[in-house]
Amino acid sequence: MFLDHLTLHLEAGHGGRGAVSFRREKFAENGGPDGGDGGLGGSISIRADRGLNTLNPFRNQRNFTAGPGEAGAGALCHGSDGANLVLDVPLGTVLRDAASGELLAELLDPGQAVCVARGGRGGQGNNHYKSSTNRTPRHAQPGEEGEIRDLELELKLIADVGLLGFPNAGKSTLVSRISAARPKIANYPFTTLEPQLGVVAVDELVSFVIADIPGLIEGAAGGAGLGVQFLRHVERTRMLLHLVDLSDPMVEPEEAVRVIRGELEAFSPVLAAKLCWLVGTKLDSLQDDDRRVRFEALCRARGQEPILISGVTGAGLRPLVFKVAEALAELRRA
Repeated sequence: MFLDHLTLHLEAGHGGRGAVSFRREKFAENGGPDGGDGGLGGSISIRADRGLNTLNPFRNQRNFTAGPGEAGAGALCHGSDGANLVLDVPLGTVLRDAASGELLAELLDPGQAVCVARGGRGGQGNNHYKSSTNRTPRHAQPGEEGEIRDLELELKLIADVGLLGFPNAGKSTLVSRISAARPKIANYPFTTLEPQLGVVAVDELVSFVIADIPGLIEGAAGGAGLGVQFLRHVERTRMLLHLVDLSDPMVEPEEAVRVIRGELEAFSPVLAAKLCWLVGTKLDSLQDDDRRVRFEALCRARGQEPILISGVTGAGLRPLVFKVAEALAELRRA
């Protein structure tokens, strides 16, 4: 199961209590107060880790507590601070307060960290309360409670290119042929059950990240099929490739384009406004040349040169990679 949305219960550490103590040494029988302060409670931070791409590490544990501060002691000894807790999440994770819905942060850079629950302050020892009128204060502060928060985590994968299309349109095959990623590939719908990322090397200096999104069906934006929980992952992509299976006699190219376009518009105007190229797949299995002609007409009607590929034979793959790299460079400049 691919986790991309969950809630964590976080409790920062309690501050240590201050000490009530008096100096007792030889020749200083009635020494003054020397109670030390309590230590700070540990805080909880969320950190972006490039090596993660799901929230699955939190599958079996949703409650986290940082270390408490140590109590102060005599001889002005301060308590140790509680151990801080750092939780690693994938790049692209959005953090919200579960109670208020307030957006706290979006972790987009490797190593970026945000403190989401601060530990309580340590209490002051009785040394702080001595005065000319109270030379033997017997009062010290208790430590403060640490922050307690329910934190909502939502993952939106970060990729340059997002792949869209009906189930079994050839998305996983394309990713496996142009990158080092090895998604599951089989000849049945919904083979891909979770997003897959692959790095495509154009040359020694240029590369881009491509995301294979599970197949969409009509009504996905409203909850049908598996697509609704994955559409958010292509919101951060720079461009989209809509793969159309030209070998499927059951779905006409015009229908495939209409359905996917409708789902993008229903889910998010931002997503619908992204640069999206049509790519005809499974050219090696094409039985009806009329389908190819109609697909090419669809492309030209959108102001796009037709792109035809075969993941099996490799036809059209390198030209596609170069075209995508050029488009991404132009988008970055813009």
